[in-house]
Amino acid sequence: MGETTTIAALNAEGRIPVYVARPAAAPRAAIIVIPEIFGVNAGIRAKCDDWAAQGYLALAPDIFWRFAPGVELDPDVPEQLQEGFGYFGQFDADLGVQDIEAAIHWLRREQGVAKVGCVGFCLGGRLAYMAAARTDISASVGYYGVMIDQMLNESHAIAHPLMLHVPMADHLVGAEAQAAMHAGLDPLPKVTLHDYPGLDHGFAATGGNRRDAAGAALADGRTAAFFAENLG
Repeated sequence: MGETTTIAALNAEGRIPVYVARPAAAPRAAIIVIPEIFGVNAGIRAKCDDWAAQGYLALAPDIFWRFAPGVELDPDVPEQLQEGFGYFGQFDADLGVQDIEAAIHWLRREQGVAKVGCVGFCLGGRLAYMAAARTDISASVGYYGVMIDQMLNESHAIAHPLMLHVPMADHLVGAEAQAAMHAGLDPLPKVTLHDYPGLDHGFAATGGNRRDAAGAALADGRTAAFFAENLG
């Protein structure tokens, strides 16, 4: 259903590889699918294809394009999991959110889709939070976003709806960080947090050992309803 192409980065920095999946008819809106630390792999492409099947123009940017373009990793393979953590250490999140803004511009200006949302996972969940605070994206969703508790000083700038899915047994985002997220974000009218008792990081992966089918279905249903309400 999809194809790989490139879009212009901000500041004439280069061109960002992206996977684009198009709906059969005119798109109802657009959704940027922001990967984990494993690149635009088969699972991320499948998520784009699923959104396209629901009528959205879906785009997944290669967030590691500056230093590891085209990488695709399997988190169930220990060596590839560690490779992904290495890329995380090299990644500049400020540049990453600029790439999300570049995708917003491309979708609105070149594809003519006014309403643009994003949904991110892990590192992508952090970028979804940052996009909500730093861009004019129409709606954002983050699954098990990392380091959000360290960026709560940006929450005052969130002007459009944001939903965060928080697995309570997340081994990468502990109870203290989760409590800080709730304390900082629950009072904000544009932000909704959903807790998932007993679930761990990666529970909504398309497949593999991390996936929890029931938890993924619940979270994905909430995400679909959230986008239907806020993107149309």
